[in-house]
Amino acid sequence: MKQKLQIFKAVALHSSFTKAAEQLFISQPAVSKAIRSIEDEYKTTFFLRKRNSIELTEDGKAFLVYTNRILEIHAEIENQFLHQKEHIPDSIHFGASTTLVNHIVPKIIAKFRTQHPHTNFDIKSGNSEEIEESILNQQLDFGITEGSNTNRKLHYKKFIKDEIVLVTSVKNHAFKQSTISTETLQKLPMIEREMGSGTREIIYEFIKEYQIKKLNNIVTLNSTEAIKNYLNHSDTFALLSIHAINEDLVANKLKIIDIKNVTIERWFYFVSRTGYQSNVMDYFEKFARNNYNF
Repeated sequence: MKQKLQIFKAVALHSSFTKAAEQLFISQPAVSKAIRSIEDEYKTTFFLRKRNSIELTEDGKAFLVYTNRILEIHAEIENQFLHQKEHIPDSIHFGASTTLVNHIVPKIIAKFRTQHPHTNFDIKSGNSEEIEESILNQQLDFGITEGSNTNRKLHYKKFIKDEIVLVTSVKNHAFKQSTISTETLQKLPMIEREMGSGTREIIYEFIKEYQIKKLNNIVTLNSTEAIKNYLNHSDTFALLSIHAINEDLVANKLKIIDIKNVTIERWFYFVSRTGYQSNVMDYFEKFARNNYNF
C-alpha cells in the first residue's frame, strides 16, 4: 500500500501520470494501474482525466491529506527502527547549489534533526559549478546540484525533478493573456543568473534546443532570491525553478507566464566523486528522498 500511496502523491503533485512515472523511475502503465487500483479499492474517483491534463477531485484532495500523513508516519518508522543500529555522526558536511539550499535542503535537515538532535550540519552553498569543483578537490564528499550531469569524474543520482518557468511580478500587466510565443520571449527584459549557475546552464540549453537566437538579458544577479526581489520592484521577467517560487505564488507576489509549446525540465542530483562510498552519504540520501516533500 505504501508504494501505491507514493504513486498517488506523485501524480497529485505533478498533475501528470508521465511525470510521476519519471519521478519514481517506473513505467507509466504501472502508475495508471496503481491509481485504478486505489480508486477501485475506495470506490471513488480521485482524478478527473481531461484531454491534456488531470486534476484532483474533491475526494482526491481529501485523500491526498491522508496520504501525506500516512507517508510521513512511514518515514518516521523507517528512520526510527530500520536505521537505529546505524551510526549517525555528530556532524554532516555537504554542499548544495543555491536553489536547493534556499528552498529544499532546510526542511530536510530540520526534519532530520527532530529525529537525530545530536547531529549538526555544515552546508556549503554556491552555484552548481562551485559545488562540483569542491567535490572534485575533496573539500566536500558529496553534494546536491542542479544542471547537467556531464562530468565523468563525478557520479550523479537523480533526486527531484524540477521545472523552469517564466515569472514576473503580479503588478506587471504587460500581457492580458497568460501565454506568449518564443518570439515574444526574446523581446522581454530578462534577469539572469551568473556564469556557473545550473539554472543558467539549463536555460541556455533550452535556447539552443528551441532555436532562439538570444534572450534580452539586462541584469545578471548571483542568486534566485536577488532575482525575485528585483522582479518585485520592476516589470522585468526571469526563468526560475518552480521550487523557488511556490511561496511567492501563494503570497500573490509573482505569477507564471506560459511559453507556448515549451516545457523546460531538469533534475536535481546527488553528486559525489566517482567510486566514493560512504554510509553517511547513503543514509542522508535515503532520508532526503523520504522527507523532501513532507
